[in-house]
Amino acid sequence: MKHLASLNPFFWKYRYRFSLGIIFILLTNYFRILAPQLTGYIVNLVVRSSSFSSSKPSSSINKFEYDRLVQWIISSLDSQSFNYKVVWCSLLLLVIALISGFFMFLMRQTIIVMSRLIEYSQKNQVFNHYQQLDSDFYKTHSTGDLMSRISEDVSRVRMYTGPAIMYFINLAAVLIFSIYFMFQASPKLTLISLSPLPILAITIYFVNIIINKKSERIQALLSDLTTNAQESYSGIRVIKSFVQEKAMLSFFSNNSELYKKNALALAKTEAIYFPSIGLLIGLSTLITIMAGGMDVINGVPGTSIGTIAEFVLYIQMLTFPVSAIGWTASMTQRAAASQKRINEFLQTTPSIQQPSTLLKPSINSIIQIKSVNFTYSHTGINAIKNFSLDIQKGEKIAIVGRTGSGKSTIAQLLLRMYDAQNGLLLYDGVPINKIDLQWLRAQISYVPQDVFLFSETVQNNIAFGVDEASLDQVINAAKIAGIHNEIEGFSDGYQTMIGERGVTLSGGQKQRISIARALLKNPSMVIFDDCLSAVDAKTEKEILNNLNIWWKDKTAIIITHRIFSLLHFDKIIVLEEGKIIEMGNHAELLQQNGFYAQMYARQQQQEGDRPSN
Repeated sequence: MKHLASLNPFFWKYRYRFSLGIIFILLTNYFRILAPQLTGYIVNLVVRSSSFSSSKPSSSINKFEYDRLVQWIISSLDSQSFNYKVVWCSLLLLVIALISGFFMFLMRQTIIVMSRLIEYSQKNQVFNHYQQLDSDFYKTHSTGDLMSRISEDVSRVRMYTGPAIMYFINLAAVLIFSIYFMFQASPKLTLISLSPLPILAITIYFVNIIINKKSERIQALLSDLTTNAQESYSGIRVIKSFVQEKAMLSFFSNNSELYKKNALALAKTEAIYFPSIGLLIGLSTLITIMAGGMDVINGVPGTSIGTIAEFVLYIQMLTFPVSAIGWTASMTQRAAASQKRINEFLQTTPSIQQPSTLLKPSINSIIQIKSVNFTYSHTGINAIKNFSLDIQKGEKIAIVGRTGSGKSTIAQLLLRMYDAQNGLLLYDGVPINKIDLQWLRAQISYVPQDVFLFSETVQNNIAFGVDEASLDQVINAAKIAGIHNEIEGFSDGYQTMIGERGVTLSGGQKQRISIARALLKNPSMVIFDDCLSAVDAKTEKEILNNLNIWWKDKTAIIITHRIFSLLHFDKIIVLEEGKIIEMGNHAELLQQNGFYAQMYARQQQQEGDRPSN
């Protein structure tokens, strides 16, 4: 239950709506509690006026046992005839039911609507926190688990902030009103009729422990099931190409079967639980009728048939709220299990923190990397070792090397997706961990190796990095990226919808749209991480010629496993196992006749062997 304490700020945020809901619950139950009293009064009238009524004095009516409003009604009807009293009391019962129903409507409009508002706020809170978490977090947590926590878990928490809270307060109000007036009518009968409640309380306590454990297990299994499904949908082309549909279905079925077994086990627990509560309520009714009936037969002072009828109605009023204890407790336990899972993420502190200084130096200035070392925490791989480099304003830098040599890690460090364990990285003399994080990334355009496109139009995908961009600006960026003509050939041009993750496009088209997105941002610095790997030679040549003009005054870093002879680089860095093994311009590196020269020779040979079109 301690995990649900994190919801208190939401209750405080919507405190006025919550307070009104409590008032409406009290008013609803106040008017409901009048019905048994009027009914008891009418039954006593009928018994006294009937020809077969008991002659014993025990059936006298003590109107001071009732609520003041009922007392006033009884006093107003004292001088009226029997038929008049019955008709007016019947009409008053109808009016009381309508008033109670009206306040019940307002009760749901405040409490349930409040729960929806809390759900909205909590989802925004979780999503916002997700965006603050660093890249390391997303490498160690599955997308399916993240989705499960923001959807299924938040929905279960809403059942606590809405129905569970509402029914709990309703139960408290019914118990207070009922027990108060029951004691006013007959303390002895009250104690007898409520005697099964301790058994009920003990049952609820032990069953709730079982429900809580089963709920936590079910939520964890649901998360695994969601992850399994999400990965299957995302990798459907791989599954089909390797003919693994049956294997994936079997894997999903096993997870689904495990979830089903645990869900059915919880359902069985609840199936036994709720009828047991009904049995105890029925037992209470029988005890009340028997004990009350014996008192009336024996002429015990202060008892009457009307009192028995009143107590039966009180018990019936308590039936749903008391039976809802189990349901409310179940919802609360499930919400606690879900909130615990949500809190695990909300309490996760990102390793990349926004600095308190929020400095904003010039990004298109000297960049210094001094003796930087970096190791990935989740794998232990030492990706960068004693890396040092100075990049002057407007320089064009190429970083080349084999796969896994640490090229992409340099880009991640320059964007501060990770912090180096040792060494310094400075922009214009300012350490990167003191620079406003949002400002830093806003000044740099980054085209990642793994291109990601949203399920949006082509225009919106290109314009993603800017607040406002005209169609002409989007078209200009697309032309520089060499994708404009192909976009024009799409069914709806720039308004063509791209499938999830750009599935409707080829690899080269996705890369060029991603390049256009970076160009439209018009940054101070650009980092291209192997972003032309899926582009043919002719298109590559067109893009490189355009880039030579576009980035004239910008600092640019190209990370690649190929050598672009059409681009002039001020420095070419050759990486091997995270270390710089060669550095210089194209001519200098060829003269060294080392790794770079061999790489260039192999590339020239491959291009010479390629058949001409």
